[in-house]
Amino acid sequence: MKLSVVIPVYNEAGTIKEILKRVEAVPQDKEIIVVDDGSTDGTGEWLTQISDENITVLFHPVNRGKGAALRTGFERVTGDIVIIQDGDLEYNPGEYHRLIEPILDGRADVVYGSRFTGGPQRVLFFWHYVGNKFLTLLSNMLTNLNLSDMESCYKVFRAHLLEKITIKSNRFGFEPEITAKFARLKCRIYEVPISYSGRNYEEGKKITWRDGVSALFQIIRFRLFD
Repeated sequence: MKLSVVIPVYNEAGTIKEILKRVEAVPQDKEIIVVDDGSTDGTGEWLTQISDENITVLFHPVNRGKGAALRTGFERVTGDIVIIQDGDLEYNPGEYHRLIEPILDGRADVVYGSRFTGGPQRVLFFWHYVGNKFLTLLSNMLTNLNLSDMESCYKVFRAHLLEKITIKSNRFGFEPEITAKFARLKCRIYEVPISYSGRNYEEGKKITWRDGVSALFQIIRFRLFD
């Protein structure tokens, strides 16, 4: 099967070259779709120089958020399996084989990479961990799923599901939104352990407590009112 790797990028000049190198090194038929979401640090200028036929680069003139960038990227997907990849180095493309295995062998429609089920991870923020667990718990209560890491970047799914899902969130509300919509479609969802090399704010981390509060409302919105 062909993979469509969708990479939303905002101000990742220090990591975008390396993450594309790692994605390209994955031994699998694939296309790479990069969406620059209005970067102001030179990321967009570097991306304009790419001439690889397997890499499609799209641009937002202003920053609109991760959900909006993914929505733009999804419109260009031509593969059989979609993988969401952040533009930093927190998640390891070398683990794609583990993520797509339940789909390839027919067990799953959707796979989440979980940072909390056994993979090595950098030790960082306690309150981020607590917030993540709380949001995952609330999402599980409203979707009747038993995920351990709803907020994980690594969401892998059969591409045809995009025909049944309309993404409305522009920012990090994308995570609970697509989870609620997978649940509503009664998709077969698996989790697999992944490693996680988290970064701090000095290293470029962008998500804040405000995004956590927003996610709280998005969980309720997309499960009960959308």
